[in-house]
Amino acid sequence: MDYELILFFFIISFLYASVGFGGGSSYLAVLSLYSFEYRLLRTIALVCNLIVVSGGTYLFAKKGHINWKKTLPLVLLSVPLAFIGAKIPFRQNTFFILLGATLVLTAVVMLFEKYLKRISESKSPSKLKDNVFANGALGGTIGLLAGSVGIGGGIFLSPLLHIIHWDKAKTIAGTASIFILANSISGLAGQLSEGNLSFDFELILYLGLSVLIGGQLGSRLSVFKLSQERVKMLTALLVLFAGARLLWKYLV
Repeated sequence: MDYELILFFFIISFLYASVGFGGGSSYLAVLSLYSFEYRLLRTIALVCNLIVVSGGTYLFAKKGHINWKKTLPLVLLSVPLAFIGAKIPFRQNTFFILLGATLVLTAVVMLFEKYLKRISESKSPSKLKDNVFANGALGGTIGLLAGSVGIGGGIFLSPLLHIIHWDKAKTIAGTASIFILANSISGLAGQLSEGNLSFDFELILYLGLSVLIGGQLGSRLSVFKLSQERVKMLTALLVLFAGARLLWKYLV
């Protein structure tokens, strides 16, 4: 067992859980540096997502950081579309380039969030944040993309919700946790239906224990201590790091 890999997964789960994410994108980025079968990478990332966000979702719900009425429309349409997305075949290089490019773009949007908010305010953002059908379409679109690349999708959802003033930062983090949980289950089911689910029990057991501990610690840090601005900035930096690392490996 590679203890370096276990340590990486612990750190990733701790940092991502502190902002309401599962860490699937960074798990994929790290795993791509090792000689694992391509199908196993997505399985590991989604299983670790489930472990991390399950505890986070419970804590966010317990502390009242989830608005269920607004969250459900985002999730309900995303689940079947994540299942469909998981069934789309990608070549390995195409998959990692698509993921890396999307993450870098997401990080840029988050870093310029204040400027984008001013623009969105002039265009009546409240119609977007409170519209059930718009929320459903947003969740469904991201669910399809998330299922295609093998992550939970919260890393795409969160910055967009910040831009349209959907809710407070910690409420968005809680919503992202539920979104990731549902789409990770759906993504695994989609892979299984296509016979693309590769499983290594011993490896997943050790990595799962690592992210369980890291995720629990990170979730509690987010709920009790991190300010909203720190949550946003940390999220942006993590997204940028994961995306840039993937692009460097597969394009340079």
